[in-house]
Amino acid sequence: MRPVTPSTTSWLAAAAFAAAMAVGGGLEAAQPAPDGENGRYSMTPIPEGVLRLDTRTGTISTCTKNGTGWACYAVPDERTALDAEIGRLQAEVERLKGQLAAAPTVSGKIDEALPKSDPLKKAEPKNAEPRAAEGERKIEIPLPSDQDVDRVMSFLEKAWRRLIDMANRVQKDVSGKI
Repeated sequence: MRPVTPSTTSWLAAAAFAAAMAVGGGLEAAQPAPDGENGRYSMTPIPEGVLRLDTRTGTISTCTKNGTGWACYAVPDERTALDAEIGRLQAEVERLKGQLAAAPTVSGKIDEALPKSDPLKKAEPKNAEPRAAEGERKIEIPLPSDQDVDRVMSFLEKAWRRLIDMANRVQKDVSGKI
């Protein structure tokens, strides 16, 4: 579910609702809209065209004039989408609560301690003597050979010489231009 951000359509929907409330004094579901006064639709001018409120269904549309005539497009009803998502999530919560209630319960305290296991410890043969605690885990770090050290030193010497040569060239360029 993406986060809800203010948008032009939600602003338009709020403006249309406010306009409908101001003009009609509020709509009541029990009373049908009068056909004789303003008809089925209530129109409000907006910079892009006209905002149309269907007084029977409550849907809001934006109507704009294009090359072929007027076209009305329904403004998405964000509240309906949010209510549908809330309903879906509530149903899922109830389903998960039911699953949790149906699962076997485990008491908070157990009688025996759980056996401790060490994933790094190697399995010992049954007839072998137990070794000392220090001898069980040995971490060996291989050291670089002399050839590896010589290669690194050679690389560092070349890099240092290049850096010094670059600095000398920059100094000559700067002193020559001044």
